[in-house]
Amino acid sequence: MTGKSVGGQQAFLTMHVMKNRLSTLLATLLIAGAAHSQLTAPQPSGGLLITKQQALEAASANLDVARARSALAGAQADTVSANRSPFPTLSASMGQLDMQNGIGSGNFLTEKTVDKSLGIDWTWERGNKRALRTQSAQQNAQAAQWDLQETRTQQTLTALQSFYDLLAYQERLVHLRAIVRSAAELSASAAARVKAGDLSSQEALRTEIEYQRAQSDLLGAELDRQRAAQVLWQVTGLSTPAGQLQAQADWPHVTETPYSIELHKVVEARPDVQAEAARVLAAQAALDNAQAQKVSDITLGSSYDHYPGTSTALLSLRMQMPLQWGYQYQGEIAKSLAQLEQAKETLERTRRQALSELQRLQQEALNSASRAQAYVDNILPRAQKVAEGAEMAYVKGASSLTDVLDARRTLRATLLETLAARTDHAKALGLWQLRVATTPTTATK
Repeated sequence: MTGKSVGGQQAFLTMHVMKNRLSTLLATLLIAGAAHSQLTAPQPSGGLLITKQQALEAASANLDVARARSALAGAQADTVSANRSPFPTLSASMGQLDMQNGIGSGNFLTEKTVDKSLGIDWTWERGNKRALRTQSAQQNAQAAQWDLQETRTQQTLTALQSFYDLLAYQERLVHLRAIVRSAAELSASAAARVKAGDLSSQEALRTEIEYQRAQSDLLGAELDRQRAAQVLWQVTGLSTPAGQLQAQADWPHVTETPYSIELHKVVEARPDVQAEAARVLAAQAALDNAQAQKVSDITLGSSYDHYPGTSTALLSLRMQMPLQWGYQYQGEIAKSLAQLEQAKETLERTRRQALSELQRLQQEALNSASRAQAYVDNILPRAQKVAEGAEMAYVKGASSLTDVLDARRTLRATLLETLAARTDHAKALGLWQLRVATTPTTATK
């Protein structure tokens, strides 16, 4: 073989190796480009594309909300039952039946000597019992109305977290697919270099292991996406099968932070706090009603009597009331008093929990915004730069395969950490905004 042909083969091998190395560089730049666009990945095809607003609206009308609405209807029915006076009692009787001499002849109603009586009795509730009983039922109904609002809020909060979980796993899949493609390119390039004698089999095996690990991560991410879709489907109650749900990209800006607000005012306006405050008023009315039992009710009655031979028109009037000797409803009053104290303690605990939750959500939104911005503005660009530099040095023969793999791992980890940081920020900011926004001044049906 001539020196010219040998030189041509060497040039061909050099060009082949350079081509394979450039292909790996392009694959890496493809991943970096996807991350550089603020992690806004293409939407997956197929299934039902659902927006964040659609998910929140569906969650606010799910089965849990329907159950709370039924509880409200029951509480309102209790108000109707409480707001009535005792029914009058109609009575009829016959007396003075002479079993020895008989009751005589003639018409039974007008001539026979039987004392016939028709009467009516009605209980007069004293001590404002009816008003207090109604007031307690009304406050319990108002508490159920606030419970309905709080249930809506809780379901939308759950839906928001589930939505961003699904969106994050969708975009994680997109990035992992790009990583798998890049790992496949590198593995194919390593195999070609082994054949050309430019790379050892051991290093080529390392690239194959990286490719298999990327495939395994992709399978795990797909399983996580399916689980997230199942959770979102459960909370929204959509008729579309869970496996077909797809979240539409709706990321907040990483610079968006919670606005300043007086937390104590928000606490007092929250539905859960309002519900417990209504229960305190209901317990107070129940206590007043228990104390009103010491005022005896009076039953008034009247009857019309017909007794042939004596008179055919006799009228009787009567009044009766219980004699409260030795007992002043101490048990009922003590129980109502204990229930009132319990309601007050529950209200105070709910206030403290509400304030703590708002402070936590506000702090989480601030911290997650700073973390997400650090990843997007600093950490991710540096990881991209390191990966690009390692790939370029590897193409020029100035670095080893180990350097390239380390740079790729760093970039992959940084990509996924950036996505996780943005997901945490979106969830924390969304929870804060929903928790603050869903505190109306009056309860709604």
